[in-house]
Amino acid sequence: MGSGAGSFLKVILKNFDVLAGPVVSLVYPLYASVRAIETKSPIDDQQWLTYWVLYSLITLFELTFAKLLEWIPFWPYAKLILTCWLVIPYFSGAAYVYDHYVRPFFVNRQTVNIWYVPKKKDVFSKPDDILSAAEKYIAQNGTDDFKKIINKADKSRSSEGYSNFLEDDRY
Repeated sequence: MGSGAGSFLKVILKNFDVLAGPVVSLVYPLYASVRAIETKSPIDDQQWLTYWVLYSLITLFELTFAKLLEWIPFWPYAKLILTCWLVIPYFSGAAYVYDHYVRPFFVNRQTVNIWYVPKKKDVFSKPDDILSAAEKYIAQNGTDDFKKIINKADKSRSSEGYSNFLEDDRY
């Protein structure tokens, strides 16, 4: 009888990731999400919505790199540890990853179009570019309002870590 219980325990430990993975990554988060929906607090809603965004990203990663991940024997255990860190509210792993990696990628994305070509309606009209738009704004609102907009843009850029070329003495 002792060897039967030992064999059962051995099977459980060998397949721990297969058994615990769905519980940790799906069952508990589903339960906690339903509870969060029923509360008035937006904090727990944010925790679980953030978790589901990250879970989706992990799933997309796994689907994309499935053939490569098959060759990494510790991947299921690493995924289980990562999922535990994301799920357990004590660690706030989901909030940390979202705030430091996902959110900056999707929010406040500023792209620079180096291929900007002004649109011309016809040969004799003024080109539709940034300079003419600035001149038009100054003509309509005055230079003080234009300076306020420039200062506001500079403050938002400097708070996000961008260098401010208007305050730089080199220019």
